[in-house]
Amino acid sequence: MAGRNGKNKTARNMLLSLAVTIPVAGTGYLLLPHEGSGRDPVRTVAYQVEVASARRAAPYPVVAPEGLGADWRATSVWYRQERGGGKVWHLGFIDPDTEYVQIEQSDGPAEDFIEDSTQHAEPTKGTRRIGDTEWQRYEGEKYDALVRKERGVTTVIAGTASERRLTEMAAALRNGKPAQKPLQDGKPKS
Repeated sequence: MAGRNGKNKTARNMLLSLAVTIPVAGTGYLLLPHEGSGRDPVRTVAYQVEVASARRAAPYPVVAPEGLGADWRATSVWYRQERGGGKVWHLGFIDPDTEYVQIEQSDGPAEDFIEDSTQHAEPTKGTRRIGDTEWQRYEGEKYDALVRKERGVTTVIAGTASERRLTEMAAALRNGKPAQKPLQDGKPKS
């Protein structure tokens, strides 16, 4: 009889376990997002405070886009000292075509910074004039990029986005410094 009683307890315990497990699993399935749920998996970030902080701290003019449409969504932002000695500004976006675009700037060694920021893309012979600035084009397996080297800072716009979207981002960049009014008789023009 002892053997029979043990088998009954085992079956009973299994049924009780299932009675608890199935409702918990069902509730989890209903509450957790899954593919096709219609929820947007992209987590956006506000970056205006970080831009202002980086502009105060950086030894170079920090750029950020102005005037992009609401379909450009910021996904990452940071400013930090890198091991190589440079101070790096980063701002990442998902573009209207759901491709990635990042802006990165550094005052560290340009070649290593460009290689890291572009995911090892190679310079092409092509350049692109955007506004009054000349950008060097880079192409790679992971990212394409636009690169601008200036005295004291290297700026990289890179990502999986099309050249059109990279160009759109470059055209939207501003360094946040107020425009200087021309002087007239030694005084600012009104």
